[in-house]
Amino acid sequence: MSALIFLCAILIGFVIYSLIKSVQRPKNFPPGPRFLPWLGNTLQFRKEARAVGGQHILFGQWAQRYQSQLLGLKLGQEYVVVALGHEMVREVQLQEVFEGRPDNFFLRLRTMGTRKGITFTDGKLWYEHRNFAMKQMRHVGYGRSQMESHIEREAEELLLQLGRTEEAPIEPVTWLAHGVLNVLWCLIAGKRIASEGNSMLQRLLDLMNRRSKLFDVCGGLLAQFPWLRHVAPDRTGYNLIRQLNTELYGFFMDTIADHRRQLEKASDNEPVESDLIYAYLQEMRDQSSDSESSSFNETQLVMTILDFFIAGSQTTSNTINLALMVLAMRSDVQEKLFAEVSANVNSAKSDAFPHLSRRESFDYMDAFIMEVQRFFHITPITGPRRALWPTQLGGYDIPKNATILINLRSVHLDEKHWVDPLQFRPERFIDVGGKCFKDEFFMPFGIGRRRCLGDALARACIFSFLVRIVQHFCIVLPPGETPSMVLLPGITLTPKPYKVKFVKRS
Repeated sequence: MSALIFLCAILIGFVIYSLIKSVQRPKNFPPGPRFLPWLGNTLQFRKEARAVGGQHILFGQWAQRYQSQLLGLKLGQEYVVVALGHEMVREVQLQEVFEGRPDNFFLRLRTMGTRKGITFTDGKLWYEHRNFAMKQMRHVGYGRSQMESHIEREAEELLLQLGRTEEAPIEPVTWLAHGVLNVLWCLIAGKRIASEGNSMLQRLLDLMNRRSKLFDVCGGLLAQFPWLRHVAPDRTGYNLIRQLNTELYGFFMDTIADHRRQLEKASDNEPVESDLIYAYLQEMRDQSSDSESSSFNETQLVMTILDFFIAGSQTTSNTINLALMVLAMRSDVQEKLFAEVSANVNSAKSDAFPHLSRRESFDYMDAFIMEVQRFFHITPITGPRRALWPTQLGGYDIPKNATILINLRSVHLDEKHWVDPLQFRPERFIDVGGKCFKDEFFMPFGIGRRRCLGDALARACIFSFLVRIVQHFCIVLPPGETPSMVLLPGITLTPKPYKVKFVKRS
C-alpha cells in the first residue's frame, strides 16, 4: 500500500512539474501571449489566425499588441520566434546561425518520411546537394538561353490556348501552372509534360493546391500534435499528404526509371541528353564505389525533384494569375503596359519574342511585376528556420533549435517605408528618370544563402508570359465579375477563383 502511495506521489509530482515547466517562458525570450499548459499558444493561435484571415495578419496584430518586432510563441512543445520588420527579417536571413531547418513530423511527412532533399535540410547535406543541383541546373540551361527557349515554347502554347477560348470567360490559372511546370520539367527531366488530356498532371496540381490551402507554414496540427493523425486523418490533412506523396513518388520513379534505362543503353561515344536527373544518376554511378558514405542516392534524388516541383508548381503561376486579375481590374495599368510592349517589341513581326536580354527596356513592366509581388506577397511567411545554436536576436535570447518564422508581409507593407502601402501603384518602383529600381525593402525571393532556388525561373517566366499576353490580348472582366483582392490563406496565398476574357488585339 505504501509503495502505491509512493508511486502516486511521484506521478502527481511529475505532473505538477510538467505543468509548471510547460507554462514557463525561457529566460529573456521575446514577448508574446501566455503559454497554456502543454498546449502553449496553439489553440489561441489557430483560433485568432482563422478569425483575421491568416497567421501572416495575426503576427502583425500581435507585434502591435506587444510592441515588438520579435514574438515569442510556443506551438505544442516547439518554441517559435517570429521576426517582423526589415531589420529583424534581414538579420535572420543573413546570419549563419539561422540557416538550419526544423525537424518535425510534418516536415518529414512532406518529404515522404525522410529528412532529405534541399529545401528542408541543413548542414553538409544541404550545402552539398544545393550546390550540385544549382550547378547542374545551370549546365542544362537554368538562367540561360536554353531556359529562355523553353519559356518561349510554353508562352507560344499558352497563346494558342487563350486564342482558342474565342473570348469566352475562363479561369486561366490551370494553363499558367501547366506552362510554368513544363519549363521546369524540361530542365529536370529533359521533356515537357503534355498538358492537354493529361489527367495525371491535373490531378497532381489539384492535390498540390489542396495541400497549400489546408496547411500553414507551421504545418498545422500535424506539426504540433502528430498523434492526431490516428484520430482525425482526414481533418488534419494526413491522408491528403499521403495520397499526394504516393502519386508524386510513382510519377517521379517512373521518370527516373526511364532515365536509368536510357543511361544504361548509352555508350561513351553516344552520351545521353543533359538534364538534372541524368546528371544525378551519373553522379550516383560515379560515387558507387564509396556508397556507404555517399549521400547521392535514389531517395535524395526523388526529394530534390519534389523540392523543385513544389517550388515551380504554384508561386510563379499564382503570381502571373494575380497579375492578370489586376490588369483586368485596372485598364489604365494595362494600357501603359501595352504601350511599352508595343514600343519595344518589333511590331512588323507579330511573333517577335521579348528576349530577356532586352528586359532593361521594359521598366514599367518590371515595376508592375514588383508591385504585384509586394502588394500580394504570395509567400507572406517564408520557409521556417532553426537556430543552430543558442544566440541573441534584437536583444532577446533565442534557444537552440527554436523555430524562426520570417514575416515578409511586415516588410512589404511597412507604413514607415512605403507611401500608401495598401494602394496598388507600380510607379513606386520608378525613379525620377523613368527607370525601374529595386527597393531594399523588396525581397519576394528572400536574401542570403537560403534565398529561393527558383528565383531565376520565376522572374523569367513571369516577365515573358506577361509581355506575350499583353502583346496579343486585352484582358477584360466579364459582366458581373468582381475578383476579390483578399487572398485565401495557406502555405502560400492564392487568389479566389475568378474569370476573365482574353480579347485578341487587332
